[in-house]
This record gives sequence, C-alpha cells and structure tokens, in this order.
Amino acid sequence: MKAAIYPGDGRAIAIETLPDPEPGPGEVIIKVERCGICGTDLTMTKGGQWDYGSGVQFGHEYAGEIIALGSQVSGYRVGERVAVQPSVACGECHACRSHGNTILCQSRLGSAMHGFAELARVPVSVATRLPSVLSAADGALIEPLAISLYGAQLAQIKSGEPVLVLGGGTVALYAIYWARRLGAGRIVAMSRSARRRDLSLAMGADQFIAYGDNEIGEVIEALGAPPAIVFECVGAEGLLHKAVMHAAQFGRIISLGFCTAPDTVIPALASYKCASIQFSVGYTMGEFLYIADQMDKGHCDPKVIVSNEIGLDALPAMFDTLRGPNDETKVHVCCGS
Repeated sequence: MKAAIYPGDGRAIAIETLPDPEPGPGEVIIKVERCGICGTDLTMTKGGQWDYGSGVQFGHEYAGEIIALGSQVSGYRVGERVAVQPSVACGECHACRSHGNTILCQSRLGSAMHGFAELARVPVSVATRLPSVLSAADGALIEPLAISLYGAQLAQIKSGEPVLVLGGGTVALYAIYWARRLGAGRIVAMSRSARRRDLSLAMGADQFIAYGDNEIGEVIEALGAPPAIVFECVGAEGLLHKAVMHAAQFGRIISLGFCTAPDTVIPALASYKCASIQFSVGYTMGEFLYIADQMDKGHCDPKVIVSNEIGLDALPAMFDTLRGPNDETKVHVCCGS
C-alpha cells in the first residue's frame, strides 16, 4: 500500500510503499476513502518543539470501508463504512473515566493516525459506524466537527446569548455551526480578510466583520451587546488578548486555536470583566457518535467547506501550497484514488 510518511525535523513528506497491514485481535483494516488535512498537520510537520516525530504515518480526519476483520471483533462486518477516532485510550485514567476525553488519556495505548494511506489498521474500539445516508466525505469531517462541538459544549451556551467567533478556518466555521445549533442568539464571525465571509454566513453567522480599528464597536452594534461568549479559533499570538478585549463582563472565552507560542494576556483587563478563559483540546466518543447520528439533520451541509479533493500522491505538494497564501479551506485527500 501507499502511505504518507513524515521523516521528522521539518523535512518534506514522502509517499512510500509499505506492506499491506493484517488485522490483529480486536482490529479492523480500513480502506481509507477520505482524509482531511488539518492545520495541526501543518504545525506538527514543520519541525521544532511541536513535531509528530521521525518516520511516522499521520492523518487523523478520515473515514473509509472495512475490508478485513481480526479475531475478537463483533458487531461490525466487511463493507461497512466507518469514521475513526485517532487516539487509542486506556479507558481507566482520570481523563478517560472522568471526562471521556481520549486525546488527554494519560496512558495513550497507541495512535490510529493512519489516514494518509490507502489502508489503515485500527482497533475496532475507535471505529464509528456511519449511517447509510452519510458519505466518506461526511465521515472525514466528524473529527473536526467534534473538536468544535466539544468546545461549544464547554461554553454552556444559553438560549439567545450573543457569540463572537474569531477566525475563518475549519474550527471557526464549525464553532459557528454548533453555536447556531445549540441556541445562540446573534453570531458574528470575525477574521482578518473577507475570504471566508460567505462560508461563515452559510454556517450560521448573522454578520461578518473584518479586524480593524473600530472592530469592538462594530461587533457590539452587530450583536446588540458585547459577546457573552468568544470562541478563539485562530491559534496565533495576540488572539487571546483580542478575545478578552471583546468579551462582555462575566464573558466566557473558549480557546480552540491551539497556539504553540507564548500568547500575552493582560490579567487586569480580564479581571475587570471577570472573564473566564477555557482552554480545550480533543473531544469524547460521545461527540463522535452524536455527529454521526445527527450530521444530516443540521441547518446546512458541513461539506460546503471542502474546497479541494486531491490524490495521495499530491499530498506533499499540497502541504507546500497550504503553508503559503492560498484559497483553500478544507482539503480532502482521496487516498484510494
């Protein structure tokens, strides 16, 4: 089979030929149909402190068809389409038992990040069966949808509350999507350019505002009040401070941007608002199952953010494209093509 391999230390991704995997006890083999490129993939393959490591397979937003079952697998059959939760958790540590957040598992029994490949061997415990109405493209969006749903649930949105979403990427667009579905009042999307304006409105935002000198007043005018909830979905330096400046008194700031550099916040400004900042990473299997069941029942089709579909051989060149100025939103790799 072909698979994308990251050599480590920021070196170029290679497409290599590996032996076809065989399922072990409790495992399934998946013919990968779609895998999305995530911003985390770009961050973790550029070298430096935050790095996937050397000689590793990767790709964590994927779905495909089961083509082989290992022993001790029950309840699944060959030919079923599944999405994959990429972290293999112990189920016993504090994060697993108290919160169900497998990304934070303290034991980490392994990784199922094998999406940029023709075939993936994964424990059946991380496979989520897709309803027949969902495609592989739908399934490959469950993981990023789960990230934003987890953050939106942490925000504890009350009916009618005004919401500001900072950013225009996948996590931001899906934060808008869930804020709308969970009962938010008016929603403003804010980014540095208007390139994702139409997508933001399609996801459920009432208005799009670009960063600028008068942005705080513009947001208040658009929402009718300062935002009770601010989702920071960019992960760039200065965005937490921007979130604090926008938040209402007793406002909640949800950090979904996963910034890997120091980001300055002035505590006195946040204190005068009694603002709270909740950092978030990951999701639970509950989010995965809910999305698989409810994905086709929302106010819009989450697939509208998919801007390009490429073959596996084109993956290295696409990473180069995404690291510079580009017009992509979510790129899906069709691994079986």
